[in-house]
Amino acid sequence: MWSVLYYLLYSVCFFISLLPFKVLYCLSDLLYFPLYYCIKYRRRIVRKNLTESFPDKAEKEVIGIEKKFYAFFCDYIFETLKLLSISKASLHKRMKFKNVEEFDEYVRQGRSCGMYLGHYCNWEWITSLPMHTHEQVVCGQIYHILENKAFERLCLRLRERYGAICIPMGETLRKVITFRNENKPFIIGFISDQAPLWNSIHYWTNFLNHDTPVFTGTERIAKQTNLVIYYADITRPKRGYYVCEFRRLTDSPTDFPDYEITEMYMRELEKTIMKTPQYWLWTHNRWKRTRRNTSTNKGIK
Repeated sequence: MWSVLYYLLYSVCFFISLLPFKVLYCLSDLLYFPLYYCIKYRRRIVRKNLTESFPDKAEKEVIGIEKKFYAFFCDYIFETLKLLSISKASLHKRMKFKNVEEFDEYVRQGRSCGMYLGHYCNWEWITSLPMHTHEQVVCGQIYHILENKAFERLCLRLRERYGAICIPMGETLRKVITFRNENKPFIIGFISDQAPLWNSIHYWTNFLNHDTPVFTGTERIAKQTNLVIYYADITRPKRGYYVCEFRRLTDSPTDFPDYEITEMYMRELEKTIMKTPQYWLWTHNRWKRTRRNTSTNKGIK
């Protein structure tokens, strides 16, 4: 049953992906009105998140950011589907990377890298990184296993088309150790800006005017395996074009006290969002878990 559903889903999405960008953006513009005004997809959560994150902004300005976010979100949907058929040459032109040469230098030194990023701009296009790195480097990304197997299979196909591999979150450390034992240099991306499960909360920080629980697993793995840690700062100079600049946070993670590297990431991400807020994923209920409820919910997923 899942296979049938997958092939139906894939066929529709692949057909859409064959359309040129100009047509896709026309479809995006058409989708915006019903999504924002009629369906009102998660609009209450988005408004709440924006209002609480930017208490100094007037309501008119908040609504302006909100509308820009939904317009971008529609673009994101069609841009992501485009990954099913876009040529390497076209994606190479539209998705630029800065400081990739640093990865190659660390690989020559026998080091591997971890990369922090957020749900910002079109993070799915980062999966084209293998086209820019040394052919010996394994490029991986951590993902949550989805209940809908047809949709999960489609997502994996999108994300692995350009040579990246997808690693289930629960297998991250095992995979990293396997790569090290096999002497395979690697770069692994960690999207660490979602709300962790109750029993995975070990650290809180102030983020976008909220007391925020954060993932600390990336830092823990970095210290256990001595990874060079980067932050991926993504910008969108114009519609359909992105630039990802890799900024090194540290090449000696064990020199830092617990949670300091996590804090560095959160501060970098916050600066990125504050600069152009409409490109972050505001539909996610990021602050659904509060410190007050931590003790009563430990052990609950």
